[in-house]
Amino acid sequence: MVETSEQIRPLAPASERPTSSDDEAATTPGKNHRRRRLLRCCGCVGAVLLIQAVVIVILIFTVFKVKDPVIRLNGVTVDRLDLINGTTTPRPGSNMSLTADVSVRNPNYASFKYPETTSSLYYRGTEIGEARGPAGRARARRTARMNVTVEVIADRVTGQPELGSDINSGVLTLGSYTVVGGKVKVLMVKKHVRVTMNCSLTVNLTTQAIQDQKCKRKLKL
Repeated sequence: MVETSEQIRPLAPASERPTSSDDEAATTPGKNHRRRRLLRCCGCVGAVLLIQAVVIVILIFTVFKVKDPVIRLNGVTVDRLDLINGTTTPRPGSNMSLTADVSVRNPNYASFKYPETTSSLYYRGTEIGEARGPAGRARARRTARMNVTVEVIADRVTGQPELGSDINSGVLTLGSYTVVGGKVKVLMVKKHVRVTMNCSLTVNLTTQAIQDQKCKRKLKL
C-alpha cells in the first residue's frame, strides 16, 4: 500500500475563519486616526486665518487708519504788481500775480494721490483771486510741495477802504479756502478723501513772508 507524502490538513472551523466584519474592524482605527489628523489640520489653518483677520482689522483701525492730510501755505511771493507811479497803490484795472508755496503733508502709512487742487484768496471777506494747483502724489509719511499761481483782481483789493491803513502797517491779513480731494490706498482698499481748509494768514509786505497762519481743517471720507 502506497502512503502519500503529504498529509491532508483538516479545514479550520467556520467560527475561526476571518470575516469581512473583522477586516472593517481592523481598518477602523486607521480611519479614525486620519480623521483626527485632518480635523486637527483644519483647526490649525482656521486659527491662523482668524488671527490674521484680527491683526488686519487692528492695523486698519490703528496704524493704517486714514488721517487727514495737512495742507500748509508756506509763503507768498508777488510776481507782478502794476503800481501807480510814486505810490504803493495798484493801478486801476490791472491784475497782480502771486505765487504761493503750498505743501501737502501725508501722515498716513499709504500714499495719497490727489488731482488738481482749488484755492480761493480773500481780503476783508471779498474773494480777490483763485488758483488751481497741479495734480500730485504725496508718498507715505512724506510732504509734497508745489507752487501755485494766484491771479489777483486788483480792483477788488483797491476797492477796500482799509487798504491804505493795512499797507502802512506793513502787514496784510488774507483768508484762503482750499479743497484737496484724492485717494489713499490702505492695503488692498482705496479710500476717497476730501480735505477742506480755511486759513487766516498775515503776510509781511516787506519780506513777503507769512508771519502768522491759523487754519481749520475738515476731513470727509
